[in-house]
Amino acid sequence: MATWVLGDVRVSRIEETLGEASYPPAEYFSEFDPAVIERHRGWLVPEHYVPARNALITSVHSWLIRTPRHTILLDACAGNHKQRQWWPRFHLQTTPFLERLRAAGAAPGDIDIVMCTHLHADHIGWNTVLRDGRWVPTFPRAKYLMSRQECEFWDPRGKPAELAEDPGRRVAFPDSVLPVLEAGQAQLLEGAHAIDDTLQVEPAPGHTPGHMILRLVTRQGAGGVFSGDALHHPLQVYLPHWNSRFCAMPEEARATRRRLLEHCAERGAWLFPTHFGAPHVAAIEARADAFAAQWITAST
Repeated sequence: MATWVLGDVRVSRIEETLGEASYPPAEYFSEFDPAVIERHRGWLVPEHYVPARNALITSVHSWLIRTPRHTILLDACAGNHKQRQWWPRFHLQTTPFLERLRAAGAAPGDIDIVMCTHLHADHIGWNTVLRDGRWVPTFPRAKYLMSRQECEFWDPRGKPAELAEDPGRRVAFPDSVLPVLEAGQAQLLEGAHAIDDTLQVEPAPGHTPGHMILRLVTRQGAGGVFSGDALHHPLQVYLPHWNSRFCAMPEEARATRRRLLEHCAERGAWLFPTHFGAPHVAAIEARADAFAAQWITAST
């Protein structure tokens, strides 16, 4: 199990899937330039790009964050047994995600906070599991932190038909968010929110309207940023103006991405994205008008 240690905080990657992205690079990035692939081929291959198939490598994983006070699961991947016909990579999965979570030392009952950086289907699936024909919260004693704005944006109830029929609203919200709301386990956040003196939730709009990130500052001074989908692929470290096809608010997404990268470069905070291939975690170095990634291998 890959674990990174920052002072008295342990961060473990809980993998759901790792493989080729659903779209080729020219469709994945709105500003794609094929010359960039050749320029960065030295570090892209083989962990982040497969030349033979012109395929980007993307990971889908959660971060298990253990502090002296909290056990947090950040972003709950796509989940098992979910109807996702519009997204074949995630349709009716049967992955050993919970077994991997237990192997990292945390059973579902050990999680006291689940943080949803946003409510796309590949970040909320394990919020719930199918039990006796009903979707119920996977983590029985956890508070689920969500942006109120994000929740209202994706809730299909009361939306015009053309919006309510979006599969993220019509299918993913009812099976992966609504059961948490109905169970009374959701805590809807407005603006910044301090979990404790080392963990701060902050708005980071752009990818979606209510997207959030989690900032960690340990007592020993080391820090990290759990960036959700502010960045999808490490190429965006080098080209922060590149948006993915999934960014709903392009200019806001670019501004948020640059702000996060500047923070990491200035403070020495490690970047913990949700979709980067191995080794998954990076320190960020400022270079002229862009940035570079210095990969951080797991401590254990």
